[in-house]
This record gives sequence, C-alpha cells and structure tokens, in this order.
Amino acid sequence: MLQVEALGKHYGEVVVFRDVTLRVAAGEFVALVGESGVGKSTLLNCIAGLDDADAGRIVVDGVDLGQADENARARLRRRQLGFVFQAFHVLPHLSVAENVALPLLLQGRPDAARVEAMLDAVGLAGLGRRAPAQLSGGQLQRVAIARACVHRPRLILADEPTGNLDPVTAARVLALLHEQVREAGAACLLVTHSEAATARADRVLRLTPRGVELCASR
Repeated sequence: MLQVEALGKHYGEVVVFRDVTLRVAAGEFVALVGESGVGKSTLLNCIAGLDDADAGRIVVDGVDLGQADENARARLRRRQLGFVFQAFHVLPHLSVAENVALPLLLQGRPDAARVEAMLDAVGLAGLGRRAPAQLSGGQLQRVAIARACVHRPRLILADEPTGNLDPVTAARVLALLHEQVREAGAACLLVTHSEAATARADRVLRLTPRGVELCASR
C-alpha cells in the first residue's frame, strides 16, 4: 500500500531526515516514533504529496508521487488517503457534520448515515450541528479523525491522533483506526508518542536523522 525508498528532506542547509525507507502493507497498523523535531510530521506531509521530498521515491497504492502532477496528487488524497492533522484543520465555517462529510461530498457520494455513524464511533453523537468553535480541543481532534475515516480510505496517515484525548477516548479512537485497517483492508501509519498506541501496532518504527529503524513487531 505504501512504499518509501531512500527518502530525504532538507530546508536549506538543515537536513530534516535522509535515507528513509519503509513499507506499510494493506491491513497493517504501523506506529512511527522519534524525538521531537526529527521530521515525523514532515514525512507524513511528503507521503501525502503535500510537501516535496528532495531525494527518494514514494509510491501510494500504486501511484508514484514523483511522477504525479498536482491534480493527480489531489485525486489521490481525495479518494485513497485519510489524513489526521496534528493541528486538526477543521473548517470553522462548516458544522461538525459538514466537516466530517467533506471527503464524501468531494467524491460526489454524500452519505448522512455514514457521517452519523462516524460521529458516534468517536463519541460525538448528537453534536453534528455544532460549530467547531463550540468544541474543545479533544473534540476537534475527534472530528478530524472521523473525517479522515469516513470515506474508507486505503491509507490513513495520523499525526498524534490521541495527543489531546483522555485515556478512555484515546482507546476508543485507536479501536476505530484498527477497525478501519482490519475490516476495510486499509493501511495506517500513525505518528505518536503514546505507549498505548505503540502497544497496539503491528510494528513500531523509529525515525532518526539517518533513517528508519525497527523498534518492535508482533
């Protein structure tokens, strides 16, 4: 589902990471850990085609991002990717339900029942009509998670998805991500500092400035 080969990224003279190679198969839940500032979020942005790497190759569900123009990358994100941003990026002028429904609407297949089911799955049942400004940070994070999963993406990229959640809600969200991976045959690459999240992963990878190393697998 995801192949990253010898990826490198720098900003001017500052090397963010180099020689990053990893693979995530369909049905696999992989956690990515590493020190703050090592480039974990930047790596996710490169995988999603939101940022360009300076070296290496990324293939997502058979699409080589290096050979894809911006329109092709946008189609890939719309149809096959679900991205949970660390900063949420919930649109303030849309209701909670409209934010979650957005990936389905962009594909021309609205599904109100699916939206309600996703809100229920993340513990936000009955809050669909609220504005984002009426929600807490933890609730906004759950909106972002529901939005990332609502269209049953082939690859889920999650940047600290449980960072603002209490342990019970975090466990609920992790269960949802696992359900998407197992039942929909998706793949998930999750950036986290959470021991609870890494404990549920099939593999735990550590990102360093020199590349990626395997920490644990089960």
